[in-house]
Amino acid sequence: MERLWSPWRLAYVTGEVGTATGGSNISCIFCDAGAESARDDLILIRSPLSYVILNLYPYNNGHLMVVPNRHVATLASSTADELSDLMRLTRHAEIALAEGYKPQGINVGINLGAPAGAGIVDHLHVHLVPRWTGDTSFISVVGNTRVLPEELVQTAARLRPIFERLSRTSA
Repeated sequence: MERLWSPWRLAYVTGEVGTATGGSNISCIFCDAGAESARDDLILIRSPLSYVILNLYPYNNGHLMVVPNRHVATLASSTADELSDLMRLTRHAEIALAEGYKPQGINVGINLGAPAGAGIVDHLHVHLVPRWTGDTSFISVVGNTRVLPEELVQTAARLRPIFERLSRTSA
């Protein structure tokens, strides 16, 4: 049997990722990542009410998420300003992915609640995943493994300048 080692996932799997909830063992990865003091390795752009972050465990290269700064679980519990900012950055994400990767399609989705597929159920976030015809290869089906040809650092370097330009030139 083949083994793929990914020791960097242990903190995520065991819930030992930061202390955003005030010292408890359970924290919110999006609150931790969005904190002003957080490392910006994966964050592509910040706005007053939300930010864009690369998915640490991407489905495809360029998989990113738009996340409100405030810890809010649903669209219904978000303010009008938060929703407007979230959608503006989602639009920018679509433009950046189209320009940076030239995908043939983009999945845009919000999973509300665990039964809907939300991995993080208490903090709203929008996924954007660039797609190409035939982007799922035999290894995904047979080996239940994803092959990603680009490292996250390269993805950030490709997309960050586009987001910065978009934040300066469009509303």
